[in-house]
Amino acid sequence: MVLLIILVAMLAVLFAMSFYRLMILRRGGTSAIIRTTPGVGSQGWRHGLIRYGEDSLVFYKLSSLRFGPDVRVNRQDIAVENRRSPQDSEVDIMTDEIVVLSVREANRSLEVALDRGAMTAFLSWVESRPSGRSMRGRHG
Repeated sequence: MVLLIILVAMLAVLFAMSFYRLMILRRGGTSAIIRTTPGVGSQGWRHGLIRYGEDSLVFYKLSSLRFGPDVRVNRQDIAVENRRSPQDSEVDIMTDEIVVLSVREANRSLEVALDRGAMTAFLSWVESRPSGRSMRGRHG
């Protein structure tokens, strides 16, 4: 009987976590596919949603039960290094409209795959960030 109660409790917690994550995802965002580099072929890519904030971008994986974002990128530390089309086996998980951006943030590298409209929004968000000088004045 105790085992049944524990099993029911675990299922209830799993359901609550899944429901919470679904509510987070339903609030909207921009569809994206992200992976930490280096990656090989189509391995490591995670589908999800990104949301832009004033100081950071957050990414929520579709298949995660975390309460918070799975990836957070600081706006001041981000640099877009390269862009390319999907290659080799990536074509199996991406459409022709996707552009893959190589992004460096502090001490890590990511690849962010976005459709062309979302890529324009992402690049605008990066390029319109306040300068470091104005950020220091705002916080100081």
